[in-house]
Amino acid sequence: MAVDGIPALGVVLAGGRGQRMGGQDKGLLDWQGRPLAAWVLDRLRPQVQALAISANRNAERYAEFGVPVIADADPAAFEGPLAGMLAALRFAQQQGLDWVCLAPCDAPDYPPDLVAALWARRGQVVAVLPRSPSGHWQAGHALIGTALVPALAAWLATPGSRRAGEWLLAQGAACLEWHAALSNLNTPEALQRSR
Repeated sequence: MAVDGIPALGVVLAGGRGQRMGGQDKGLLDWQGRPLAAWVLDRLRPQVQALAISANRNAERYAEFGVPVIADADPAAFEGPLAGMLAALRFAQQQGLDWVCLAPCDAPDYPPDLVAALWARRGQVVAVLPRSPSGHWQAGHALIGTALVPALAAWLATPGSRRAGEWLLAQGAACLEWHAALSNLNTPEALQRSR
C-alpha cells in the first residue's frame, strides 16, 4: 500500500498478549468509535511508504483494515516485541524497503511528525530509538534498518533478555530526544481516562 512518506514500512505492533488489558487484543479495543489500531494506522499512513500490522491473533479482523498482516515465526509462542520486529523487518525486505518504523497499536495519538524526526536522526546507524522527556526509551516507536535481520535472528535463537530497547541500544541505536511523552493506552484505566 504505497503512500507519500519516507521510504519505510510502518508497522503497527498488535502481536502481544494484552496482559495489562486482561488478555484482550488491544488493537481491536474501541476508542472513540473505532478500534485503536485503526487510529494508529491513520496517524502513520501519511508518514511512510507502506503499512502493515504485526498480529498473532485475530488476523482476519486486522485484515479488514486493508493492509498486510504479519505474524511472528511462531505466533502461539508470543515471544515478545523482538519477534514481531524480526517478522516486520523480513517483510520489509520482501517489499524492497530497508527501514521499518514501529508504532504501538495502543497509541492513537501517534505524533504526526515522529517518523520524519526519526528519519532525520538516522545518519549511519542501524536504528533510532526515541527517548521521552522523562528519560524512558520508547522501543515501540523505533526506526529500525533491515540490516539488523541477521543479528536479531541470531539473538532470538538463544536464551536471554527479550527487552527490545536494551537490544537496540546494544546494536548502536541512535537516540532521538523527543519533546513529549509517547503515551500508550495499555491498561483499562488509561483507556477509560482517555475516553
